[in-house]
Amino acid sequence: MIDIRLRWMYIGVFAICAGLIGFAMVLQHVMNLEPCPLCILQRYAFIIVGLVALLAARHDPQWWGRRVYGTLMMITAGLGAGVAARHAWLEHNPPQIFDCGADLGFMVDAFPLAEALPMIFRGSGDCTEVLWRFLGLSISEWALIWFLIFFAAGLYAVTKKTAIG
Repeated sequence: MIDIRLRWMYIGVFAICAGLIGFAMVLQHVMNLEPCPLCILQRYAFIIVGLVALLAARHDPQWWGRRVYGTLMMITAGLGAGVAARHAWLEHNPPQIFDCGADLGFMVDAFPLAEALPMIFRGSGDCTEVLWRFLGLSISEWALIWFLIFFAAGLYAVTKKTAIG
């Protein structure tokens, strides 16, 4: 039986993720705001959450599939929320010594992943700079809010009992 509400939720999550990535492109290419390594990781998390939601909407899973897709959404949104929370923390608590460091591409190409990840999460001078705000919140704070909403959507999919057509 098709669960229309759950399918629309998945479509909504995908559409919001696509809109957020589109807006990130506008900020980068129109407003010339270059993303820091943590911003790029958040973009990847939004893309993965959106793709999981798109696959779930297309597949229209039954009880076991809802749990799989919902869990994947929760994991990815949780990881994205962790990156966004770290980014917001760095914005509010910048390090005393600024070291802009290398960009994400160089770190991933030059170092093994086990060494690159700690460097990325340490952040750099530009990860602490807030270049844009909306309603008093920075991009990373908005990202954190959206990741928490997507986590809740995944939790809803996992815990939903019956299909309503």
